[in-house]
Amino acid sequence: MALSEILASIDSEIAQLQRARALLVGAAAPPAKKKPGRPRKVIAAVLPAVAKPAKKKKRNLSPEGRRRIAEAVKRRWAAQKKAPGAAQK
Repeated sequence: MALSEILASIDSEIAQLQRARALLVGAAAPPAKKKPGRPRKVIAAVLPAVAKPAKKKKRNLSPEGRRRIAEAVKRRWAAQKKAPGAAQK
């Protein structure tokens, strides 16, 4: 084989590899740029059969419970006032 034939063979292989690379790069989508902030939820789009979690029930406080808490807080404040050397803000 002459030197020119070897170079022609190498050039054809390089061209073939470049075409293959172009096909592979074209097939793979370029990675999306990351946007600032919290990512969006895509669970519903990915898994449409998954049900949404049930919302927690709001807990209501009875008037008696509210009164008991208010009395306990008042007792606590009174105890803090009585305490010797209580730290004052």
